[in-house]
Amino acid sequence: MSDRPNVLVTRPIMEAPLARLGERCEVEVHHNEFGIPREELLEVVAGRNAIVTMLTEHVDAELLAAAGPQLKVVANHAVGFDNIDVAACTAAGVLATNTPDVLTETTADTAFALLMAAARRVGEGERFLRAKTPWIWGPLMMLGQDVHHKTIGIVGFGRIGQAVARRARGFGMRVIYSDAVQLPPEVEAETGAERREFGDLLAESDFISIHTNLTPETRHLFDARAFRAMKPTAVLVNTSRGPVVDEAALAEALENDHLFAAGLDVFEHEPEVDPRLLNLENVVVIPHLGSATVDTRNAMGELAVDNVFAALEGTRPPTLLNPDAFGG
Repeated sequence: MSDRPNVLVTRPIMEAPLARLGERCEVEVHHNEFGIPREELLEVVAGRNAIVTMLTEHVDAELLAAAGPQLKVVANHAVGFDNIDVAACTAAGVLATNTPDVLTETTADTAFALLMAAARRVGEGERFLRAKTPWIWGPLMMLGQDVHHKTIGIVGFGRIGQAVARRARGFGMRVIYSDAVQLPPEVEAETGAERREFGDLLAESDFISIHTNLTPETRHLFDARAFRAMKPTAVLVNTSRGPVVDEAALAEALENDHLFAAGLDVFEHEPEVDPRLLNLENVVVIPHLGSATVDTRNAMGELAVDNVFAALEGTRPPTLLNPDAFGG
């Protein structure tokens, strides 16, 4: 029996970081494309020294107990970690980590791609042509919304929100933001952003891009009341967490022309999507592709492996979520 650390990777990751992990550890990769069923997960975690998890696995006290006392680290292959009960990890003496920073620019690219596609009806136009619909150019055909020199409201002005702001400035957009804290003057100067209360941001914005964490306070932050406060010509983009948006309320707002369009990368009950959204032409939907580039997924995998190696060696992981479990 090998004396090398035993690591479970719950979904296939990029080849280079996986090979690097295999150089120092015994690695088992789960290949079910729909993730590990919960009952099976509770079985296969037993005896592991480290687990590389995805957002599809819920890490809680039950799972930690099933893994056993030799578990040192849960390395989430994502910047988000609402699937991890960090307090339960700390109580069990297990380090929890994520993969921030390396996906900031790529996710901001995705947000802006959705913004452009929704504003200019790109998806609708492509479907129109692929259906071989008879057409001839006309001045009133598929009119969208201008992006340049409009106002973008960014909800959650962390790393990704600021990266979106920098892109918006390239389009001559006016940038406003809503966040729990006032950003330092140098950050506001660099991004050209002005802080607003959430309600004021809703009323002023031509585009709203969501980049807040999912917390009890932000769940359904965008509800029917929020949509009524927005301009009927506004475009909503969400690349953060699905439950920040009440999908039923969003579908109703879009159906009744209370919003112009939406671009969504994440969903309230992912992977399920409200059928009404799928039937609307003014919705652009993609399957959680925010960080889905070769370079970024390699970087995420490498950072997850760095976190695993550090924890197994008894050193502080680069992106530790629960420093109390490491001793502060």
